[in-house]
Amino acid sequence: MKKIQILAAILFTSLLTVSCSDDDDAIAIVPVNEEELITTINVTLTPVGGGTVVEYSSQDLDGDGPNLPTVTVSGNLIAGTTYNGTIELLNETEDPAEVITEEVEEESVEHQFFYTVGGNLDVSTTYTSFDTDGNPLGTTFDLEALTASAGTLTFTLRHEPTKPNTGASDAGGETDIEVTFDVTVE
Repeated sequence: MKKIQILAAILFTSLLTVSCSDDDDAIAIVPVNEEELITTINVTLTPVGGGTVVEYSSQDLDGDGPNLPTVTVSGNLIAGTTYNGTIELLNETEDPAEVITEEVEEESVEHQFFYTVGGNLDVSTTYTSFDTDGNPLGTTFDLEALTASAGTLTFTLRHEPTKPNTGASDAGGETDIEVTFDVTVE
């Protein structure tokens, strides 16, 4: 009878130990931030004070697939003109297309656009949209077309960059989309 009581006490202690373990701590809930699928970027440049709107667009419906993106440029920029720029990101694999720009703006602290000027293009850019911490976001910007020139303008969206930073070279993070357009200022 005494052995049964001792075995029962050991069994009860074992069950109590197992049921009170820290296993609950091992099951941490990790928030999932699914990577956005971006098929299309539309950049619209509206001249301050009126004039012809210039639009740049790149659509790549197969992502990393074999088809090249469809790139369109509606016209040239005018020297001495300042443009208000807006960037729209879409996932056009869905019907209707999902507007990814809204998600980027909602997660502003985790994103930043960078504008890289290449070749002999003579333009300057200034951020006009910022994250909730006051660091650049870049879904809107001003572009000043300085003198007649030609080159490239690259738009790069980084996910989880270091903020603040001095540019794409020290921002780190992961590139969500990067598109280069041929730009002419006349």
